[in-house]
Amino acid sequence: MLSSVFKAYDVRAVYPDPLNEDVARRIGWGAADWFIEQSGKATGEQVTIAVGHDMRLSSPDLVAALEEGLRARGVDIVHVGLVDTPFIAFAVNHLGADGGIQTTASHNPAQYNGFKICAAHAKPVGRDTGLDDIRQRAEGAPDDMGEQRGSRSEADLWEAYRAHVFRFLDPGLQDGSKVVRLAIDASNGMAGTMIPKLFDAVPGLELIRIHFDNDLGSFVHEPNPLVEANLQWVRDAVVAEGAHAGICFDGDADRCMVVDEQGGVIGCDLLTAWLSERFLAAQDGEGAIVYDLRSSHCVQDAIARAGGTPVRSRVGHVFMKQEMAKHDAVFGGELSGHFYFRDNWYADSGAMAFALVASALIEAGRPLSECISPFRDRVQSGEINFETPDKKAAMQALKSAYPDAQVDELDGVTVDLGDWWCNVRPSNTEPLLRLNLEGMDQDTVEAKVAEISPLLGRRVEH
Repeated sequence: MLSSVFKAYDVRAVYPDPLNEDVARRIGWGAADWFIEQSGKATGEQVTIAVGHDMRLSSPDLVAALEEGLRARGVDIVHVGLVDTPFIAFAVNHLGADGGIQTTASHNPAQYNGFKICAAHAKPVGRDTGLDDIRQRAEGAPDDMGEQRGSRSEADLWEAYRAHVFRFLDPGLQDGSKVVRLAIDASNGMAGTMIPKLFDAVPGLELIRIHFDNDLGSFVHEPNPLVEANLQWVRDAVVAEGAHAGICFDGDADRCMVVDEQGGVIGCDLLTAWLSERFLAAQDGEGAIVYDLRSSHCVQDAIARAGGTPVRSRVGHVFMKQEMAKHDAVFGGELSGHFYFRDNWYADSGAMAFALVASALIEAGRPLSECISPFRDRVQSGEINFETPDKKAAMQALKSAYPDAQVDELDGVTVDLGDWWCNVRPSNTEPLLRLNLEGMDQDTVEAKVAEISPLLGRRVEH
């Protein structure tokens, strides 16, 4: 049962079967056992874990069971309450804790729940960086865990969190001398708590609220902003209300998608290119920016033009954070809507991304569509999925088909022919390959997708 709830980057499954309170209690025990070892603290020195949860109806019971397991194994917990997932990274560092756990299922439907775990300094914990070890320890947890040896306290850190996030918010917005009008779709998720807690008292922010109720136990639309259909509400609101831009958050408010004043969807790679220029200008053109390798080549071009160092990363927040730390990168962006900040311990933050977009828009002094337009110099296919029984053979066939291409295997296979390039990555959990292709015009993209498709298997909608 435990193996079925542990994924590559977190714990996630349907509640109450296979994920339930007993499983949560065992995960708490296993996580505590791992945290104690990782802390390097001597016997008698107490290990402390920050714990929070999202708005799902199953979250209070699951987090209570998780805490029982943590405390039974002997760690102290600081419960920070109903919070967005990036709040936990802040809490771990603010409290000097040895790690943190958020109870959430992110963008999954309402019947799901799970746990996202980070180590000291908010370092990500994935399958290869501790999560598999936690699973094994959880499987060995005793049925009778005995008394709660660790302590439990509660902390309201919203004021400190606000001060942390507001380093990215233009002072003119904070004092009301500048004004920006934004439509916000909270997706009935944690942005419905985070946005009011942080930004309601900001005089320069005029916010149009969509789907802020988050105690319903359901979602008006799937809380996944990567699905374009889920952006229709914010797109309509931007146009109808004359907003400068719109932002749609996912369920746990660590990811967001942005639309311009015309309701046009802005790819997160294009947004990364635009925002990178702002970060590098503040550093006299020096510094590294991390981007995921599916991104348009406009990202690396924009970073290089601004004098920065572009750093390609494997897809996934664990790898992005590792590259951020390795290169001391000031900023990073992923196609999935995660944005990373050096001044946030290299972790991602939906709240900071929101503050940054509002501030950059005010500073630009022109419509967002005009700001992004220079980066739309190429055409992208979007991610296309293929079902294939032998993923390795299909990727080898792709390499063999283009012997003159520049090829790398940082994440799957990337082939670059100059006027077009593509990346093909295998799914971790399904017999699927995921294709992203970019060319200089639509005809090239369509022709190359048609050319490559027979090598990769059966095209599927996914």
